[in-house]
Amino acid sequence: MNTTLQHSRLLFAAAMIALGVTGLVNGDFALAWQQVPIHHPPTRTAVAYACAFVELALGIGLLLKRTLLPTCRALFPYMMLWLALLEIPGVVQAPQEVGNWGSFGEIAIITAGAWCLFVEQAGVGNARRFGFAVGPRGLRAARWLLVVALPMIGVEVIVDAVKFGDHVMQPWLQWLPWPMAWACLTGVGSIATCLALLFGVWPRLAATAEAAMLGIITVTYWGPDLYTGRTATSALIISFLITAGVWLVADTYHGMPWLAKGRPVWNN
Repeated sequence: MNTTLQHSRLLFAAAMIALGVTGLVNGDFALAWQQVPIHHPPTRTAVAYACAFVELALGIGLLLKRTLLPTCRALFPYMMLWLALLEIPGVVQAPQEVGNWGSFGEIAIITAGAWCLFVEQAGVGNARRFGFAVGPRGLRAARWLLVVALPMIGVEVIVDAVKFGDHVMQPWLQWLPWPMAWACLTGVGSIATCLALLFGVWPRLAATAEAAMLGIITVTYWGPDLYTGRTATSALIISFLITAGVWLVADTYHGMPWLAKGRPVWNN
């Protein structure tokens, strides 16, 4: 069992803490990323506070050696419920909307990272208790979830870039030559990472590069916009969670050569 506080887990924990704090401050969910179908104000506020408290507790629990294992055991089902209850319905109801698939992909990536933490902490010895969710099969499933999710966010970025043109970029990034092309390039990068992991072509390097790209995008795209308020703040936090999710999966390739080949996701 690895209790070392790796950087990917630290980022994930910090983002979860920030998500919980903003939920407690606003008394609401994370806007488009937590579209909870509860509209009665007292009930909605009570559930929002409860979720914010859970997220805060999970973030703190990931930082402490004594609480790490139970936290990972709680974090994984929490993210699975988030994915199943809040994201899948949107895809089922409007499968033609690229944004719904992109939203599913974002939360799926965070879930994949939480799953990797669960596998890492639960250990092989608990295979009977947790079934396919732990051990080599659990790790393989978490990687598959990332592989499935990456094209969703990649295609969404490309579609938005084509739709909005150069205005897809924030104003302070429009000084770049061909802003739309840069946006499309990031979408292509996520799809390329998916293919690299799928076919086992430099998987460690590809996943790490994807996490680095998402981190840079988070800081440069949302960071300067924080003064505008809640939307940018929520976007920044969720973007950091997505970055951490990819990074946690990348860490599962630790020990593999950076330029290793022949390790497709179905055979890892």
